[in-house]
Amino acid sequence: MLEKLRQGIDEIDNQIVDLINKRMEFVKKIGELKRSSNEAIYRPEREKAIIDRLVSINNGLLNRAAIEAIFMEIFAVSRNYELPERVAFLGPEGSFTHQAAESRYGAMSDYIALDSISAVFEAVKTSRARFGIVPIENNQEGTVQETIDFLAVHKVTIAAEIVLPIHFAFATKEENLENIKVVYSRDIAFRQCKNFLNDYFQHKIELKAVSSTSRACLLAREEEHTAAICAPIAARQYDLPILYNNIQDSADNQTRFLIISENFHNQKSGSDKTSIIAKLPDEPGALVRFLQQFQNAGINLCKVESRPAKEGSTFKYVFFVEFEGHYDDEIVQNTVRPYGKDIIWLGSYVQVC
Repeated sequence: MLEKLRQGIDEIDNQIVDLINKRMEFVKKIGELKRSSNEAIYRPEREKAIIDRLVSINNGLLNRAAIEAIFMEIFAVSRNYELPERVAFLGPEGSFTHQAAESRYGAMSDYIALDSISAVFEAVKTSRARFGIVPIENNQEGTVQETIDFLAVHKVTIAAEIVLPIHFAFATKEENLENIKVVYSRDIAFRQCKNFLNDYFQHKIELKAVSSTSRACLLAREEEHTAAICAPIAARQYDLPILYNNIQDSADNQTRFLIISENFHNQKSGSDKTSIIAKLPDEPGALVRFLQQFQNAGINLCKVESRPAKEGSTFKYVFFVEFEGHYDDEIVQNTVRPYGKDIIWLGSYVQVC
């Protein structure tokens, strides 16, 4: 009976391979047309429309998450057939940013692991990479301010956002916690796992912040009496034994990442978010009047955050603003048009709910 069921699976698998190959033939033709017209290969709004359509006709055991996981990998393979595109991310390999990158670009893409957020922006700006993946905020710890600052000064656009559940592991070569003297990780990871650290360590330990959780794994693998708080995938990749899984304080811990590119413009999807930098007059009520325009237009604001303008020696600020809707929507244009060059459009992209 079992063998007969397996034969049935094999037959379906054969059909799946044939159908995917047929899909790739269409992909190849579309890639040729896109190259001739210099059109972007990556179209997040088109991918979302496909997922939405498949979910709407689905009557089987697959849920949306399963359909999305399967087809995101198919999309990634398809894009490589259309035109291989290099992707830079905040590394090293095994970092959460690497996971976010692979969730959209698959295992086959050409990746560059870089040591800093500024290096990712520079890679995109100089066309060494077509896309870059950077963290923008964590739902427990707030905004990655460095990313906002670089968005304000680099002329790059946001192509898409990725929301990734964050699960930390405690990895070490030591079998006894009492032998651990140093724990490596990022500052934000220490803050997100402070309950674990307080509960499990009765003796004094040193928390050493490093550039990434993957770097923490490398150090903990090489040094005695050390451990790393890291992504489980990083611990496995660097062959560092995991002592505890899921040590984060919150079960709902998520980080949002941005895909950045040069001169990238998404078409409307019907469920979009727009990010801008607003340089407002340095006068009483300027911010209130600006935000009131959105309320009057019925536009939902998702995020408003001030950042130093970094121009001159005075204390002036710009505002990072995100709201629902596409920049090309008439209602959005009517709202921001009066501010002219004081608005820097960063991107309109499919909103991840």
